[in-house]
Amino acid sequence: MNFHAIRAIYRFEMARTLRTLVQSIISPVVSTSLYFVVFGSAIGSRIPEVGGVSYGAFIVPGLVMLSLLTQSISNASFGIYFPKFTGTIYELLSAPVSTLEIVISYVGAAATKSIVLGLVIMATAALFVPMQIMHPGWMLLFLVLTALTFSLLGFIIGIWADGFEKLQFIPTLIITPLTFLGGSFYSIDMLPPFWQKVTLFNPVVYLVSGFRWSFYGISDVGVGISLGMTLLFMFLCLGGVAWIFKTGYRLKS
Repeated sequence: MNFHAIRAIYRFEMARTLRTLVQSIISPVVSTSLYFVVFGSAIGSRIPEVGGVSYGAFIVPGLVMLSLLTQSISNASFGIYFPKFTGTIYELLSAPVSTLEIVISYVGAAATKSIVLGLVIMATAALFVPMQIMHPGWMLLFLVLTALTFSLLGFIIGIWADGFEKLQFIPTLIITPLTFLGGSFYSIDMLPPFWQKVTLFNPVVYLVSGFRWSFYGISDVGVGISLGMTLLFMFLCLGGVAWIFKTGYRLKS
């Protein structure tokens, strides 16, 4: 394992965060704060509690997941797409660096940035609503697994994209709607029985549910199922990355 190469790529990607601090950290935090102001005042006054938890506190895990998913994909996809765009990806592929080391570097940096952002958003949320974390170990586990999983997905998107507009296509038109419809701002128990069953086909439901359980001990699906679905999605993304490097998809052409 070439740890020098991993550290060099990782440090380069992390340094990019400092150069784009407003876009990487401050902007998502401000957006999350606006969610609290709008949802807390407009909807929170009409829905005082959900599952015994105040509505403002109830939406905290969903807001963290919304930012975590979108930022993990954005960080990883742009991180690997930019070398493709500039042509430096070929220098990386010809260097004595294995594909595993490349993935660890880029995905690790993207996941780290997303985890830091998630923790900052939770600290920001604590300024608006009373918040508790009943299972901090599980909270960190879901936070890390989700960041890694969607950083892997972002890595795949970065390889697939052949233009900057495609980098935003899946996060904007697929991931964000799935997050809004995945119980981020409501419990799926509030839905009619038919739509409850339909919602279970949304993979984001399991991520949000497990993460919310680590905070308040309430969930829409069992925590074991949530963890299993998260791991399944992560292994699917790992399989996708392995296939890309095996076939050279959009890397060798």
